[in-house]
Amino acid sequence: MQDHRKARYEKNKCHKRLRRLVGQAVDDFNLIEDGDKVMVCLSGGKDSYAMLDVLRSLQQHAPIDFELVAVNLDQKQPGFPEHVLPAYLTALGVPYDILVEDTYSIVQRLTPEGKTTCPVCSRLRRGILYRHATEISATKIALGHHMDDVVETLFLNMFYGGRMKAMPPKLKSDDGSNLVIRPLYYCREALVAEWSAYAEHPIIPCNLCGSQENLQRQAIKAMLTQWDEQQPGRVENIARSIAHLTPSHLADHNLFDFQGLGADELQEELIHIRQVT
Repeated sequence: MQDHRKARYEKNKCHKRLRRLVGQAVDDFNLIEDGDKVMVCLSGGKDSYAMLDVLRSLQQHAPIDFELVAVNLDQKQPGFPEHVLPAYLTALGVPYDILVEDTYSIVQRLTPEGKTTCPVCSRLRRGILYRHATEISATKIALGHHMDDVVETLFLNMFYGGRMKAMPPKLKSDDGSNLVIRPLYYCREALVAEWSAYAEHPIIPCNLCGSQENLQRQAIKAMLTQWDEQQPGRVENIARSIAHLTPSHLADHNLFDFQGLGADELQEELIHIRQVT
């Protein structure tokens, strides 16, 4: 009996922490507003399940009124358990749409032999989801990316693309017709995984198409895991640094006017540096 109470306490503690971090992200970046219709993209993985759980909790307790619609894209991958999500969402009483598009065949045809299918698959999936969001008049599209995804993307772009670019908590689509939000922006993957285990989500694996995760991302993930072991808190510090930029101490002349920086401005910069240090 005591073990049962302890397990329930730990589960509630995990959920409260997850909800607090999501609530903070919603507040910091104005992710959800009164009257929003949020399309929750549900892949069947732990991240999107956890996101749906926390958004449902916020929907019940937040001082604003918003609507949730869960959406899954059945891409006709061999072995995809198409009954799992409808049964799960029906039991929860969550409104949902299952989109059926045979992108699997397209991806297999367009991906060169030996290359990962993920880039092509991602572009096709994004286009279908954007279109559906417009059709159902969704005001926000919620994706389940967490802090680890954000930091991994930052290093991927730095190491392999020569750009200091990560995932923003809120993004307008290129055509300007959709707003993408990432409610799990402040959440570590370990916390998300812990909650998913407590909730016993019916996980659908992402390897049905035979694709393997991008090797570059795997290398970055291994590096971050090692950092977590050697110096806990380093990944969180990196994530915080994305929100605290000093353009005058970088080298992007589009963000800071280096050419127009004269002696007076330089003197002011030196004074400012002394004040903050």
